[in-house]
Parts: sequence; C-alpha cells; structure tokens
Amino acid sequence: MKKKYFINATIIDPFNSLNEIGGLIIGEDGSIEAIGKKVNKNNIPSREKIINLNGKHIFPGLVDMRVFAGEPGYEYKENFRTLSNAALAGGVTSVVTMPNTDPIIDNVSIVDFLKRRGRDKSKINIFPTASLTKGIEGSNMTEFGLLQKKGIIAFTDGVKTIQNTRLMSRIMTSAQDLNCLILQHAEDYELSKDGMINDGIIATKLGLQGISDLAELIIIERDLTLLENIKCRYHISQISSSKSVNIIKERKQKIKFTCGVSINNLSLNENDIGDFKTFLKLSPPLRTEEDRVALVQGLNDKTIDVIVSDHKPEDEEQKRLTFAQAAAGASGIETLLPLSLELYHNGSVKLETIIQALTSNPGKILKINKGNLSIGNDADFSIVDINKPWIVKKDKLISKSKNTSIEEKKLQGKITNTFVKGVELFKL
Repeated sequence: MKKKYFINATIIDPFNSLNEIGGLIIGEDGSIEAIGKKVNKNNIPSREKIINLNGKHIFPGLVDMRVFAGEPGYEYKENFRTLSNAALAGGVTSVVTMPNTDPIIDNVSIVDFLKRRGRDKSKINIFPTASLTKGIEGSNMTEFGLLQKKGIIAFTDGVKTIQNTRLMSRIMTSAQDLNCLILQHAEDYELSKDGMINDGIIATKLGLQGISDLAELIIIERDLTLLENIKCRYHISQISSSKSVNIIKERKQKIKFTCGVSINNLSLNENDIGDFKTFLKLSPPLRTEEDRVALVQGLNDKTIDVIVSDHKPEDEEQKRLTFAQAAAGASGIETLLPLSLELYHNGSVKLETIIQALTSNPGKILKINKGNLSIGNDADFSIVDINKPWIVKKDKLISKSKNTSIEEKKLQGKITNTFVKGVELFKL
C-alpha cells in the first residue's frame, strides 16, 4: 500500500488532546505515521500526491458500544456485510455486538463461528459480547473465563436485565475475579410489564400502557449498591431519565462505573411518537423533553460517558403492526454521528465532548486501542463535512433494515470518507 498524505484538515482527537488544523500521514502498513499541525505541504516530498481536505474534519473511527448484528439467525434483518457497509457510511469503524442472536452467544463454539463469519464478511472491527446467562434466561451464569479467553470483550444479556439480586451479586463477583466488563440494560420487569412508551400524558392520550422511569432507576440503584461492595467493571448500557442522571452523578463521587445513552434519547422525546409511529417504539422508551435536556446536561458534565446508536434493525413485518404488537428498536448506526452533530450545531454540547463520547471513552471502557489517532495505531478514521445539509431518506440507507427513527429529518454533517487500517472503504 502506498503512503497517503492529507493536509489542511481540522483534526479532533480527544484521546491525544488534538484540536487543530493539520495533516495526517498513513504509512505503507496502514498505520498512522504522523499527525497534527506539523504535517503540511512544506514537509511532504513534492513528488508525492497530497490530498487537500480544505478544512474538513478528521475524527477517529467511531466505536459503537451497542449494536445488534442479526447474524447468526436473523440475517434477513442484518448481516455482517450489510452492517459493516452501514457502519462505514456513518464513520463507525468498530462495533460491540450484542449476544441476542439465534443461537444465543453463550458458549465457546458459537464464539468461534461468530469470529470466523465476522472475519470473512465484515470490513470493520467486530468486538462480540457474550450473554451473562445461558440462553439469556436470567437463571444460570455463562462461563465467563472460557468465553473471555476466546476473545469476548464484555458480557451482557442485551435487551434483557438480570432481575435476581443474588444472581447479579454472583455475576459481579465473577466479573471482579476475572476483570470482566459487565454491560447492564436497566429495566425492572414488574414495573415495565406490558409497557410500550413513557408513562405519562402521551401514554394516556394514546391509550397505551406506560413504562415508569422508576423501572430503570430501581435496577441502577440496586446494581450500584452491590458495586459498593463488589468492585467490578460495570457499565450501564443506556439511561433515559433525569432521575437516572441524578443518581449516577451522585454515585460517581463514591464508586467507579460508567454509563451510556442512546442518541435517540438525546435527540428525541415522547412527543415525536405522534400518532403511533412504531419506528419510535424503543427500549428504553423516549421520555419527556425535561428528561432529554437532563441527558444532554449529563453528557456535558461527563456524568454520561458514551453515546451509542442502539442499532437494532427490524424488518417491515415487525414494524408495520399496531404499536402494541410492533417490535422495539431502530436502525441507527449510519446516522449516529450526523444526529450527534445536531447537538453541536444547536449549541447544546461541545464538539470535543461529542467525539470523546463516540471514540476514546468507549475505547477506554472496553480496554481496546481504538477510537484514537495515536501514532503507530491502525489508521481508522473518517473525513466529515460537518456543515453539509442532508435529509434522512430510509430508502437511501445502506442498512438492510430501514426502520430509522428519524425518517425525513434534516441533518447537518455528512461523512465523506471512511478508512480502516489506512484503506478507504467508504466514499460519498
């Protein structure tokens, strides 16, 4: 591979405290050879081809910590090939895949199969998780040690939550002993039973069963109480309410843990559901505007560490149903960055804070050397025109399933190129 030279870019890399106009040199092996303001046409050999980015932004490749891949078992919704193409269009170069497949990722033989398929079909970095419990049934723990040795990066039951406190205590103890990362979807089943949207005026108006924000809060409080005595690596996958933000902010002063938020909950609220828009049936549900504002503030003050797409592709048969019958989830990996940039354009969040929550913070939590532009690392990055206006059209989305929560939304910011290991794999 020939060396590549980029100049006149606005480079933002929170991991290395970079926010400057400069250039990037990719070596013949696909790694980053030089970066920053010291890279300009004055110190690049004149015989070399130089790519002038004219002020466009260079961001580290995004690390999306919550993605449902569909493979194995649900390839008709998404597979590794379509997932990686959609991710590249969104500037995402690394994904953490959930174990909610068919079969469930809960034993080493399935992990071997998954890694082979990912290696053969994916163009991006796939970091698989395994389930906390066998068959994600919430009863018996999986073999954390064996699965971790096979390359499992974290453990989660995905869309399900450990309800049994004794079992959760055992899980956290094992995670402490083995230095495993636990990802918890916080939802008390009794309080959320038969619920479909946020419990409140909109639910009453639509005649739908609501989900109280207490369903989330109770699990968070329980787990953080356990965490005071069992010091394991613990991450709350996504929060949705102001109550959750407040308790997390308070507890972070005493114990060490991290949490994430879905870009849907940062950008939308329950009013967007309108007249039963099933593409906005999500888990956790969209809540009030006050909750959304609290989440944005939580991101600003670093209470919230990570933004995720919560990419959950569903085919039309699962969404073109009554609201009560429709599956929860939205396709979001290729709109994750542009939708996040909306928070920057409207003055809600600093650009560096957004990029940190999408790149270096996930890398640190997962203990992977991704989400940064350090010299010697793989050149995983995207080139972004952050001011380019466009409209989300589901038919133009690359993901196999088109169940976007933001159909016809006007956005500002478009990924023009994405590179993995120095190779351009997406070009607008």
